[in-house]
Amino acid sequence: MNGKGPVDAGPPEAPPALEWKFSQVFGERSAGEEVQEVDIISAIEFDKSGDHLATGDRGGRVVLFERTDVRSHGCRRDLERLDYPVSRHPEFRYKTEFQSHEPEFDYLKSLEIEEKINKIRWCQAANGALFLLSTNDKTIKFWKVQEKKVKKISDMNLDPSQATGNDSAASSSTASPRVCLPNGGCSYNYMCNDFSFPLGGFPSLRLPVVVPSQETSLVAKCRRIYAHAHDYHINSISNNSDGETFISADDLRINLWNLEISNQSFNIVDVKPANMEDLTEVITSAEFHPIHCNTLAYSSSKGSIRLLDLRQSALCDNHSQLFEEHEASSSRSFFTEIIASISDIKFGKDGRHILSRDYMMLKLWDINMDSGPVATFQVHEYLRPKLCDLYENDSIFDKFECCLSGDGLRVATGSYSNLFRVFGCVAGSTEATTLEASKNPMRRQVQNPARSARSLSSLTRVVRRGAESPGIDANGNSYDFTTKLLHLAWHPTENLIACAAANSLYMYYA
Repeated sequence: MNGKGPVDAGPPEAPPALEWKFSQVFGERSAGEEVQEVDIISAIEFDKSGDHLATGDRGGRVVLFERTDVRSHGCRRDLERLDYPVSRHPEFRYKTEFQSHEPEFDYLKSLEIEEKINKIRWCQAANGALFLLSTNDKTIKFWKVQEKKVKKISDMNLDPSQATGNDSAASSSTASPRVCLPNGGCSYNYMCNDFSFPLGGFPSLRLPVVVPSQETSLVAKCRRIYAHAHDYHINSISNNSDGETFISADDLRINLWNLEISNQSFNIVDVKPANMEDLTEVITSAEFHPIHCNTLAYSSSKGSIRLLDLRQSALCDNHSQLFEEHEASSSRSFFTEIIASISDIKFGKDGRHILSRDYMMLKLWDINMDSGPVATFQVHEYLRPKLCDLYENDSIFDKFECCLSGDGLRVATGSYSNLFRVFGCVAGSTEATTLEASKNPMRRQVQNPARSARSLSSLTRVVRRGAESPGIDANGNSYDFTTKLLHLAWHPTENLIACAAANSLYMYYA
């Protein structure tokens, strides 16, 4: 000991910006190939382990992918300890797909119900089987996906190769006693003309037995259907950390379900006014806290986030916390409320922060500080002068998703021209990377680094970052409103992002 007091290390340094590289693409389309509407991806979700990825599309299908780079030898940490060669980044392969939803028609309301998958959420795996929830506008389904061994029939009384009588081989080929059944099996028609019993008959008869083979096939089975609980389109489903319940949200209500009970749900939030003319805001997204099973949050079209505590009352009319940022009246316009609408919210892995995405910005909120966001990231500020055009072509109503890295150091969201942006959210970080969903993600990268600027006072700790020069987009080229990157997900433990560009699934690692 030298008698000196402890040295103040100061705030931790921001990590360096990540260098993103192309990893994989599934469903890549060739130049000029027309994309079918039903093939467009509408939902992406990693499971908690990061070993499986699910996508849903507008055709009602769910496609599953599984990780292959560490599957055969265990987790990456074990491989490093045993000096096994490991791949540079996670790699996935196609696992299976199934038809989750079909188009329906509501005869009472004369409405078509699309088969499009709105959300997918993974549930806890058990006994080697995978479980997940998928929903379209009206109906939620609980799926079980499991490998099953293919069964075969053995110990037949007669060798099929000897099933013909004394006729020539030519006659056996024209009238085989083998008959294929609709279920995939085979039987033998021993009463056909080409078959003759051996002299003296059969000495004994054996009962054929069904035996499992070494072949396996993946089977997806719908275990439960949760229907007839929403009058409006479902925009969110979220699992509870208790592993037993989940919520579903539409424009005006949030319902609480038990996974084991499909014919009953509890309405915990209802914002529908007595007179619909008094309606001023709707629910846009809802999510359970990742750790506390009694806490959930939902966002609204007015740009606010409400934190609810299920212990307070059965019907959560009153929120426990309200997070919102008021815009100065001098800067308000016709589009202010439209672009303030929050399209997606996500809790950080530790449950301390909430990330929200409105039309123009990402905002990071600390649940212990409701005075304002701790950080704000401008996604495509260059579009602000074009809001009138965006309103005319309805692009202003596009709903972009957002995601956080597993370590909570970065956030990501999509934009137009198939671009997505990654921001560092640690104090002092200037990371603001723009990437394109293509095999060369840095092809249209901004050359000038984004400027970091303080907003309001240092006491509010709000950082606004990612602004570009007005009139040009993030890549310096003309922007394309028809190609938009709405859906993306961050691997729970590694720097891997999966994003959807129309019908193609791209993956990038750093």
